[in-house]
Amino acid sequence: MKNQLAYTDSALNLDSIRDLLPDYAKDTKLNLGTILTTDGAPELTEAQIFAIALASAYSTKNGELINAIEHEGSTYLDEATGTAAKAAATIMAMNNVYYRFIHLSNDEEIKKLPAKLRMNVIGSPGIAKVDFELMCLAVSAINGCGMCIEAHTHELTKAGLSKIAIQSSVRIAAVINATAQGLSIR
Repeated sequence: MKNQLAYTDSALNLDSIRDLLPDYAKDTKLNLGTILTTDGAPELTEAQIFAIALASAYSTKNGELINAIEHEGSTYLDEATGTAAKAAATIMAMNNVYYRFIHLSNDEEIKKLPAKLRMNVIGSPGIAKVDFELMCLAVSAINGCGMCIEAHTHELTKAGLSKIAIQSSVRIAAVINATAQGLSIR
């Protein structure tokens, strides 16, 4: 693929990341070994799998994990997808806080107020819209925003994605988040 995502030559690979995880994270090690494959993430392509993993890793802010996913996914990830993964993590960092507040405030007057937040990247992400929606769903799951999870699930379903593909996206997010946690507390 031309314009592949650049990664640091000294980056750890995913095998190294698994080796860094302590014994108490054995389940995470095993899940990380399978989730980034088409067998482990049914109905997603390799490119979608690594794009979702990268956006999820950006969301965790774990540099080792980000570098490893960039390295392992470099065959499937081009520069536009790398940029979109950063955009998904960043825009969802804003939206997940705002819309989680709207949901949890349970104030009907506040719910009716316009957000007045710029979020044009969602409509024009620079990659296939469905791939960006998968990344946004994964990041929203990590950040725990029910309104965003519902909105992105709706968009993905409307675009024709199966429930299995949607579940695969969130399973990737869950394992990437657990991996980052294990690396942070080792």
